[in-house]
Amino acid sequence: MTPSMVGGNRLTLLRSGREYFPTLEDAIRSAQKEIFLEAYIYADDGTARRITRALLGAAGRGVAVHVLVDGFGSRDLMPPELGERLLLGGVKFLVFRPKVRWFHFRRRRLRRMHRKIAVVDGRVGFVGGINIIDDMNTPGQMPPRYDFAVRVEGPLAAVMREHAEKLWSRVAWVNLRRRWRASRQVASDARPVGSQQAALLVRDNVQHRADIEEAYLEAIEQAREEIILANAYFFPGKRFRRALVDAAQRGVRVVLLLQGRVEYALLHYASRALYGMLLDAGVEIHEYHRSFLHAKVAVIDGHWSTVGSSNIDPFSLMLAREANVVALDRTFAAELGLALRQALK
Repeated sequence: MTPSMVGGNRLTLLRSGREYFPTLEDAIRSAQKEIFLEAYIYADDGTARRITRALLGAAGRGVAVHVLVDGFGSRDLMPPELGERLLLGGVKFLVFRPKVRWFHFRRRRLRRMHRKIAVVDGRVGFVGGINIIDDMNTPGQMPPRYDFAVRVEGPLAAVMREHAEKLWSRVAWVNLRRRWRASRQVASDARPVGSQQAALLVRDNVQHRADIEEAYLEAIEQAREEIILANAYFFPGKRFRRALVDAAQRGVRVVLLLQGRVEYALLHYASRALYGMLLDAGVEIHEYHRSFLHAKVAVIDGHWSTVGSSNIDPFSLMLAREANVVALDRTFAAELGLALRQALK
């Protein structure tokens, strides 16, 4: 599946929360018409409170602010009073699939909203793996999470706004908040601001079930020199594993940067069970132990790259709503590739 590339963009790589949150906060504070914010996790820590204050400030000056969080990802970290505070401050606040009961273990309950998107005035957008939670909000004393996001300016931001508005309006309808359905009258600024080509890929359970995985597979199958893939939760299906093995066997350098710390034991050891076949095929595997690796990124042949929310596991590739930006740009790929090589060291 070849993504529909959009030209005329300016892409800015953001490394972990130390770069992402100040940039996001500035965008929120400069908003004039509307804000869409989607997060799997919205915590109650210092970083999240800063973003909350910025959102309330925007709503207070008349900006239409829409916040959508996942009912499972945020259930233990986001206190009920935070949602009430947002609502009282004029923020439209919704929870995606709020009722989670472990004794009702049905597949549809696992269809979560895992994507992390923010769009401001249809002119600037953010996509990545970073939730609204401080990088230091981790077990024990360790360095901050290792993660990425991308700031998008240009025509692709208008595409992001369209996807955010569609999901928001659908959830508002389901939650009997029909008056909250976002206005489609807000005009996005689709004028070119740069020269970079990129596409937004989403995964849902209707029309876009395999878009992200197919884009990965096509890029891997076309690779001729090098694949560097960093992923927090790695348990790919047979097609994906076969594509990596085939690439290594035709002489492509295939490098995997995976989570070294045990966060979810079942997935961690399931992932390790794949190491033998991959190593035998010539795939390099590096485990990141400095802190929790939360990244979901890749660089292929120095010109194809992706940054997003999708892991390479059954949850992300078969069940959850995800969003990735794919770029065809050597400058952006070189910057992301440099960051990954530094992590590999």
